Formats: sequence, structure tokens, C-alpha cells
Amino acid sequence: MSERRQHHSPVKFSPEVFDQQEGGMDPALVAEVAHITAAAVVSRGRSIEDPEVHRRLVEFTDTEGLDGLAALWSDAPPVSLPGALWRLYALRSSVRADPVRMSRWFTAGRSTAQVSNVVAGVADPPGAEEIQTMANTVLHGAWRGDFDVALERFAAFCRVAALGRIRLEDHEGLEAVRGARKLEHTAEDLEAAARAWRAGTLD
Repeated sequence: MSERRQHHSPVKFSPEVFDQQEGGMDPALVAEVAHITAAAVVSRGRSIEDPEVHRRLVEFTDTEGLDGLAALWSDAPPVSLPGALWRLYALRSSVRADPVRMSRWFTAGRSTAQVSNVVAGVADPPGAEEIQTMANTVLHGAWRGDFDVALERFAAFCRVAALGRIRLEDHEGLEAVRGARKLEHTAEDLEAAARAWRAGTLD
């Protein structure tokens, strides 16, 4: 890595706004770059067995922040490789930003969404540490396991958390409803991306 490369503080995302970050460039101008870089990241991550490389890929935004990825990937179509990667990284960042609240939402929703609870694979009881471990494991699985499974696990997590937020945040009214809907829409996008991956059409 070049010594002249400048580092910046990571961008912190709250659970409500992880999927609202806007890219700073015209998506028409960066679409090709978005797809090329996403394909390069996935290809490198899945072709190399080095655990250290996988760890750096998982923890990339911890040191680099999300702003660079947002400029490249956040405006990509949801059912595309850059769009799917953006959601995986943004969700992990959201979990790291407020694991206690995320774990509360997940705990409150898991009895209602039992199938999604199982698919998400969060350890029991799902405390803040367990939620963060799940997020790391899911993203790690994108490189070492089946990419579609990683997408589906985070989708399941979003569905459970959405139900839990509605149950716990009655005092927020419409804000809680809007936040839950965003999580549900993200789940739908990830599930559609997983289907496209299996069909060989996610690019």
C-alpha cells in the first residue's frame, strides 16, 4: 500500500440511515466503474484462500469508511453486484454503529419471524456481541462460502429486525414504520440479488 495514501475516519451509519447514503457522483458516469470494482472485489475475495485477505475484506470499512464505497456502489441497482455488496457492507456498518439497539430489535422480532430467525443464524441469546459476530460471519461467508447464502442471511436479519422495531418503537410512530419498511425493502433487494446470483445474472 502506498505510504502517500491518505486515510480518513470511517463514516458511522445509524440503523435508520444505512441505506439512505447518497453517492456523490452521477450514477450514469460511475456505473461501469461500480460494476468493474464490485466484480474485482468478489473475484479476489472468492479466489484467494488466505484468511488474512478475507479478514481485510470484511473489515475494510472499519478503517476506510463507507464514503468511498457509497460514491461507487450506493446508486447501483439493488439487484446488481455493486448494489448487493453495498447493502452487505452498509448493514454490517449499521450493526457496528449501534449493536445494542439492533440486538433489541432482533430479539423482539425473532419469535414472530421464526424462519427468518433460523436463517439469520444469530447465536442465542442475541445480544450486541452476538449480533456483531453474525454480521462479520455473514460478510466473511460471502468470500468463503456461498454468496447467495450470505445475501439471504442478511435479508433474514433485516426481516426479523423490522418486525422487532415495530414492536418496540411504538412511541416513534411513523418513524418506526418507515424504518421497518426500509429494512423490509432491503431484505427484498437482498433476496432478489441472491436469486440472480444463483441464476448467474448478478453482475
